[in-house]
Amino acid sequence: MKSIRVGTSRPYNIIIERGSLSRSGELISAVTKSKKAVIVTDDNVDRLYSRTLLDSLEKSGIQADVFVFPHGEQSKDLRVLGEIFDFLCEKRITRSDFLIALGGGVVGDITGFAAASFLRGIDFVQIPTTLLAQVDSSVGGKTAVDIPGGKNLVGAFKQPALVICDSDTLKTLPRPELSCGMAEVIKYGMIRDEKLFGICESHNIDSIDQVMDDIVYTCIDIKRQVVENDEFDRGERMTLNFGHTLGHAIESWHHYTDYTHGMGVAVGMCLITERFCEREITERLKKCLAAYELPVSTEAPMDELLPFCSTDKKCASGGISFIVCEKIGCAEIRKVTVGEFNRLMER
Repeated sequence: MKSIRVGTSRPYNIIIERGSLSRSGELISAVTKSKKAVIVTDDNVDRLYSRTLLDSLEKSGIQADVFVFPHGEQSKDLRVLGEIFDFLCEKRITRSDFLIALGGGVVGDITGFAAASFLRGIDFVQIPTTLLAQVDSSVGGKTAVDIPGGKNLVGAFKQPALVICDSDTLKTLPRPELSCGMAEVIKYGMIRDEKLFGICESHNIDSIDQVMDDIVYTCIDIKRQVVENDEFDRGERMTLNFGHTLGHAIESWHHYTDYTHGMGVAVGMCLITERFCEREITERLKKCLAAYELPVSTEAPMDELLPFCSTDKKCASGGISFIVCEKIGCAEIRKVTVGEFNRLMER
């Protein structure tokens, strides 16, 4: 077992261990005295892992109910959030009880926001079951839902009480979901760790499981460092958004249906790198992404993507921040006006 301590305003541990889902009750009991919980998950994950989690909680004397919603980004909205609140009321959840997010990034985001806002805040535990959630979205305390105006525009900072990463859950991921997570792994290599990028370059989607435990640990530790330095996303933490401004725009252009978050981030990284970096960097990035069956270009016209960028949460006072990696392992935050960003991207 590996453990990482995150020293944010509310410190917590991240457990990285194969098979840890089956002893999650024991791990959770070590951080809370509560004996009542609600598990929030989607219909895909529910069929795979809810029973294992319920059995483990029961062994530790924790009674839990399960709220299940349809999988997909389209469920991360105010309607489903309201349904979660109604379920918590029905189950008479109090401030001394807690939530468990069992699933990928969508589950973690909406469960965390529910925990941040229900009764003005109750505890929650993250049990991420996708690669993207394990290396990125379950760590750092960002929670949110989407609204018609844009992705993740309504949310809160809410640190979990505990994060449990069981790499065995990744074995049941559909191939596109594994690819989606690898986009974030490659992002970490680009912004912070040339060695990590090299590991990604030397493997592909069929061989990456050989080094998956080390990859998950490395990515989480990178995010820990960044979040501890900038918990509320006012400076260094912006580097984690490499590829995301355009990535979110591409997701929006596709109406969150046939395009995953990882696909959007992959293309977003390429679009920025093509315009601001040497050709060698762009070619290495594209080759690496292609090895994990990720796209490196988009059919979406740039003039149709840019309006989505101007409503992104990374815009402020008529300006927009975007990330450039002129050297692998080193990220730079650039701030320009929205108009200048549009001109740079349209060239």
